[in-house]
Amino acid sequence: MSKNIIDVKNLSKSFYISSKEPGLKGTIKHFFRRKSTSLKVIKNVSFEIKEGEIVGFLGANGAGKTTILKMLCGLIYPSEGSILVSGYLPFKRKENFLKKITLIMGQKQQLIWDLPPIESLYLNASIYDIDKFEAKRRIKKLSEMLEISDELFIPVRKLSLGQRMKSELMAALIHEPNILFLDEPTLGLDINAQRNLRKFLEKYNKETNATICLTSHYMKDITSLCKRVICVQNGSISYDGKLDQLLKKLSPVKEILVVCRSEEDAKRLETSGFSIKNKAKNEITIQIKNDSITSSLRTIINNFDIEDLYVNEPPIDEIIGKVLIKNDYDF
Repeated sequence: MSKNIIDVKNLSKSFYISSKEPGLKGTIKHFFRRKSTSLKVIKNVSFEIKEGEIVGFLGANGAGKTTILKMLCGLIYPSEGSILVSGYLPFKRKENFLKKITLIMGQKQQLIWDLPPIESLYLNASIYDIDKFEAKRRIKKLSEMLEISDELFIPVRKLSLGQRMKSELMAALIHEPNILFLDEPTLGLDINAQRNLRKFLEKYNKETNATICLTSHYMKDITSLCKRVICVQNGSISYDGKLDQLLKKLSPVKEILVVCRSEEDAKRLETSGFSIKNKAKNEITIQIKNDSITSSLRTIINNFDIEDLYVNEPPIDEIIGKVLIKNDYDF
């Protein structure tokens, strides 16, 4: 049984924010008598993550996802509660702790703009005390996994966004961390680049058993990689569990488009007791609860002359969007 690699208990974070009145008078008043108020952005959050898990953090902009990730990797000191990551207190930034983690932010970059990525890779290897022979081996392995080679010798400023993101990943993973904190890693990438990045992360997780904490507004990232999600709402956790259970909870019914061979059959089906959403000639859309899909479809097929059936799944973005709306659902 996997052990907990991340243990968070009653975690809170407050920031002091100063405000001033507009205009010159307000500026002078603010200079001599600054007023600050405390804003609690993370409120008594608790969760555990096991070694090798891929966990998605969901929430609207400003919900607190990135703040949680920054506390987990030690960039921000918590106001209350406790955090243990791989047995370390993150905010102490111990050398052995830093060698175990990496943080990748889609809107930030660590590569040197005017130099080829290979130069930054060797620089990072040197920072982590990796000798040149071992660095070459790791660069070769990562470049093969990410399918990037010649691009490593081209100045960063001349690379496409997808090529830069792959190079950023290599720079972040050259020390072979076993905990990855990814904040919007596919931000701005095209569909193919997003898919390739997801495949790489999935492969990296399987080969190294790395733990991955991921935030993303691209739902395909979450559905492709994460079996478990943590929903953050106004600094608190509103849901922590399996993604498929969340989807079933938020979308308890499916829409079935039934195409009958005749309008007569369509009329009979319309009056057979099913919940009808709409009807057009010999086509009827009915709503069926998830737990009775099989029995309902069997009844329809056995009692009506059916030409075709279509099961319409609601878009994932639409379903998850319900989680992001304040107080829309109470878990």
